[in-house]
Amino acid sequence: MSKHNELIIIGPAIYTEEAVLSDKMLIIRDGKIHDIVSITEEKKFPHAEFMRFPKHYHLAPGFIDMHVHGANNADVMDAHPEALQKICDTLLLEGTTSYLATTMTASGEQIEKVLSSVSEFKNTAGAEIVGIHLEGPFLSPQKTGAQRKEFLCAPDLELFKKWQALAKNKIKLVTLAPEYPNSSEFIQYLKQNNIIASLGHTHATYAESKAAIQAGCTHATHLFNAMSGMHQREPGAVTAALLADTVMAELIVDGIHLHPAIVQLAFKIKGKNNIVLVTDAMRAKCMQDGCYDLGGQTVTVNNAMPLLADGTLAGSVLKMSDALKNMMAFTACDLQTALHMTSINPAKALGIFAQKGSIAKNKIADLVVLDEKLNVVTALCKGVC
Repeated sequence: MSKHNELIIIGPAIYTEEAVLSDKMLIIRDGKIHDIVSITEEKKFPHAEFMRFPKHYHLAPGFIDMHVHGANNADVMDAHPEALQKICDTLLLEGTTSYLATTMTASGEQIEKVLSSVSEFKNTAGAEIVGIHLEGPFLSPQKTGAQRKEFLCAPDLELFKKWQALAKNKIKLVTLAPEYPNSSEFIQYLKQNNIIASLGHTHATYAESKAAIQAGCTHATHLFNAMSGMHQREPGAVTAALLADTVMAELIVDGIHLHPAIVQLAFKIKGKNNIVLVTDAMRAKCMQDGCYDLGGQTVTVNNAMPLLADGTLAGSVLKMSDALKNMMAFTACDLQTALHMTSINPAKALGIFAQKGSIAKNKIADLVVLDEKLNVVTALCKGVC
């Protein structure tokens, strides 16, 4: 950035909330989007620093991952600032500029260490941690997935209040199984405190899931995965989430967790405004095939497929940039549509759309430049690469 704290991106098509703009340049001042003007005005900015790209490149809002555990051999559960910084640095390389640091089911003591670690972390570079996704321990023992069954428990409001205090109110999303008897009170508390309640790792019936949605669940954690499925006489949690216009559905679009036809189905029902693309990535992302730890369990990664010893899928090694490409390939949607699911929708769900999630004046300059094949060329968080 220049001495005037002014950076100008010139060349690529600019994907704003309303349209795709050509022959424009985007002006960043002090880490925020100051203006978008014609390229003919370039000479009016003699002191600015310029980033120049070909016209067939794309300038898009940075991706926001609401569900990611780790990357580059680091995990949120490591409960260490070096691990968190490594995740931040790595995620920015794939175009992710903001994310929820996502936990695993573990002992109460370990979860508390993680919450304290994230709450005290000083985010100085890379992608920004905008909160915590508490995935576990309030999950179903019948739908554990790669979570550790011995630490599961029913939703506990007093325990959650203790944890939120430790986290300095940074828990923004809680995945829970709503079939537990006390779940409605818990969901209502989350809603009243602007915390997203999410159906996930659940064996709930359709009726139980619908009741949870009526109580305030507005999100579905990795829809279809670790969730009671669709049956003609018992529609399950999947159907309740698909039919509810108030529920934002996470999809892991890696070609492994979901068949392309299932992605198409979800897109046809939920549309571009009720889906968020997530990675659910673990520490093996950006690493070679091999054995890695996930919440105290050994995961073997082979050909991008992370598995526990019993064959259970254990997260992913998906990058957000690849989730974007896969969504476009599986559904034939265009880039402008896909960006709703990587950027706009998660920002809206998290209540940060006034600051992030789209390209507009006065918003934080969280941006990603994509080439003609949608590969990440560079990404900026608060106007800094």
